[in-house]
Amino acid sequence: MAGMAGLPDGAFLVLSATEFFLGVLGNGFIGVVNGGSWFESKRISLCDFIITSLALSRIVLLCIIMFDAVLLVFFPKVHDGGEGMQVIDIFWAFTNHLSIWLATCLGVFYCLKIASFSRPTFLWLKWRVHGVVVGMLLGALLLSCGSALSLIHEFKLYYALRGLDGAGNVTEHFRKQMNKYQVSHVLGTLWNLPPLLVCLASYVLLILSLGRHGRRMRHSSARPGDASTEAHKRATRMILSFLFLFLLYFAGFLITTSSYFLPGTKMTKMTGELIAMMYPAGHSFILILGNNRLKQTFVEILWCESGRLKSGSRRRFSP
Repeated sequence: MAGMAGLPDGAFLVLSATEFFLGVLGNGFIGVVNGGSWFESKRISLCDFIITSLALSRIVLLCIIMFDAVLLVFFPKVHDGGEGMQVIDIFWAFTNHLSIWLATCLGVFYCLKIASFSRPTFLWLKWRVHGVVVGMLLGALLLSCGSALSLIHEFKLYYALRGLDGAGNVTEHFRKQMNKYQVSHVLGTLWNLPPLLVCLASYVLLILSLGRHGRRMRHSSARPGDASTEAHKRATRMILSFLFLFLLYFAGFLITTSSYFLPGTKMTKMTGELIAMMYPAGHSFILILGNNRLKQTFVEILWCESGRLKSGSRRRFSP
């Protein structure tokens, strides 16, 4: 090992491991429940397919980020340069982009299914919601491959830089090439801009539609505590929670990829990774609470486990 971890490194690893465990737990639960239902019935709804694919992609993403965190603390030289890291970067780029697009597809699906607008374009999309979302899923797969393949240009620059670094009298040229590599690495984040904008537009439209519907219900005979009114309020809170985590993820993602240009590179990367891991971990529980079948299964498991613990403690302390 490169050296024992200090206090900041130790705190970073503990927090990363906690987020990793919660994320794998939540997303693994979604994958097992939906996968088991799919296996039993031999069919799955489009919504459940997207959620299951999203959960599985996030498990892989969390594993990659956690592996990166361990390398960052214990093997900084391997983390900052090496053929192994280039391979990890390719898997990370593909999984990260696919995960973002799957979340976007889910947002578009919810928007077209739930929101209500009279615009002809929106109605045209609403009537073809399955075709639109399936087309987006195929496009997401292709774009994710494209984002991963775009790293090849960065790798060419990287290997050229390694040659220059050992050449001696090329300091100025080396510096220019390094700046070019770093800028190209940061510009690679632009691949994530289209899904971010589409996702934001979908959820903003959904919030506007839910808000308008809620105002109509308040002006009608519906009571403040009416079940339908409460359901709309709960849906709005869940959407806002998701948007907060989604934007937080992009903030952490930008901090991590821009750490070349920020002071305290290692600490900046640690902060960015911790912020980024909140989204794949936290959103899984938002999905569980927002899905009746997942929520019911989750509550049943909790009740079952609490019952076992109580019976076990009674047996332990009984005379």
